[in-house]
Amino acid sequence: MRHTLSVVVENKFGVLARIAGMFSGRGFNIDTLNVGPTLDPNTSHLTIVVRGDDAVLEQVTKQLNKLVDVISIQDFRDDEFVDRELVLMRVKVDAATRSEVMQICDIFRAKIVDVQHKNLLIEITGHEGKINKFLRLMQNFGITDLARTGKLAMSRSEAA
Repeated sequence: MRHTLSVVVENKFGVLARIAGMFSGRGFNIDTLNVGPTLDPNTSHLTIVVRGDDAVLEQVTKQLNKLVDVISIQDFRDDEFVDRELVLMRVKVDAATRSEVMQICDIFRAKIVDVQHKNLLIEITGHEGKINKFLRLMQNFGITDLARTGKLAMSRSEAA
């Protein structure tokens, strides 16, 4: 089972290293990790996706709470949050396939951000399921390069 955690931390040198060290030291695997600033320059927001049962989640939460620089932790459950991911990919095209790739991009609301003679650079954002479906379709044409941000998530309610 995959769990999405929203963690607010103090924006200080070494905080991310301590969090990553806590995960590796305890044998927990991070599926995705995304870190960025918040409106407050003194804090950063981490979205962490971790795989495991409820016992693993409980242990991860307890260990994170022990870290001095952790301000708050929120475990997102179904329908309590909105999540998105950004993907940039380079896809091979030729005269015969270019229009089909462009049509699929249009259907998925993906953006073509760079056009070259033999490839297109595509940007797509959305829920993980949408991204994965789009990737499966693009594999037929040949994905030559790919970069994914990992999941970003935010609570549906203001109170966090």
